[in-house]
Amino acid sequence: MNNPYGIDIKRHKTRKIYVGDMPVGGDAPISVQSMTNTDTRDIKSTVKQVLDLEDAGADIVRISCPDEESSKALKDIVNQTNVPIVADIHFHYKRAIEAAESGASCLRINPGNIGSIDRVKEVVKAAKDNDCSIRIGVNGGSLEKNILEKYKGPSPAAMVESALFHENILRDLDFNNFKISVKTSNVLLTVESYKELSKVTDAPLHLGITEAGGLMDGTIKSSIGIGQLLAEGIGDTLRVSLSADPVEEIKVGFSILKSLGLRHRGVNIISCPSCARQGFDVIGTVKKLEDRLSNISEPFTISIIGCVVNGPGEATMSDVGFTGGGNDSGMLYVDGKQLAKRNNDELIDSIVNEVEKKIKQKINKDISKYDSNTTR
Repeated sequence: MNNPYGIDIKRHKTRKIYVGDMPVGGDAPISVQSMTNTDTRDIKSTVKQVLDLEDAGADIVRISCPDEESSKALKDIVNQTNVPIVADIHFHYKRAIEAAESGASCLRINPGNIGSIDRVKEVVKAAKDNDCSIRIGVNGGSLEKNILEKYKGPSPAAMVESALFHENILRDLDFNNFKISVKTSNVLLTVESYKELSKVTDAPLHLGITEAGGLMDGTIKSSIGIGQLLAEGIGDTLRVSLSADPVEEIKVGFSILKSLGLRHRGVNIISCPSCARQGFDVIGTVKKLEDRLSNISEPFTISIIGCVVNGPGEATMSDVGFTGGGNDSGMLYVDGKQLAKRNNDELIDSIVNEVEKKIKQKINKDISKYDSNTTR
């Protein structure tokens, strides 16, 4: 049951590009990205991390290429993984060319930072020849010296001017397969920069709060910043930057999208914080359900409410719900309707069984629909 209140976010119109086979912008779903933190030259470890990110649902993965060995290692990494790979390049134009030739689906560069226009032309040619897109990655911590002097430091105007400077370089070279990001570590500065940029470009926008911090603080900062922009229809792809396991970035990214009804992956648990009215251990139940259902990628909504104050109302808008009722039992709901009373000690198994049953029904229905269409 998605978006039961009928409130929709109208996305800003951007042009569609492709990162490998992943569409970004236009009417494409908002994609979720992360970045490896392994030594790229360690191919085995990097491949393992990319595969872990794939399992978590990553649509795109970025890999840093600081030297020739790293950029050339991409070839083996790309051949052993499935998601589109973005090569993170700073300054040295040859790394960009090597990465494109090694199979990268996108180059993260700032064209104006890699030298003469002849060098930029070489990078653009490599991108065209290898069907490779580009992300213009403006960062508040590395703005051009002349822009910093002009604006006396990072500001929305400075960020946008830098982005448009790099955009114009690519457009002048007849290259339009690019997206843009204007990230800073300050939430408000980042939000205003993206708002202003969205008014003056049709390029797809890659959202993020850079260097957001650890798991807790970084999640909060990213949710506030990215969430504000998405709620206003701004953003086509995102990366949550955390000083944590990159898999956590994917989890948080999808949670942000789920909270706004923009994209649904995995189980969305609606649960109360618990109080003296609770008829069962809400916190412990939610933790166990998260663990038991962590392997599910199908979109699914579960409500776990400790008492009958809000429980029945939330259950009517959930695929499966449970509401505490006292006397060590509560009511199990399926598709918004009461199914049966269940004892508290069997509620977790009951919920998991109903979830798995409904997902199996959906899979069988999809298979039947596919078979029906292919035989016509």
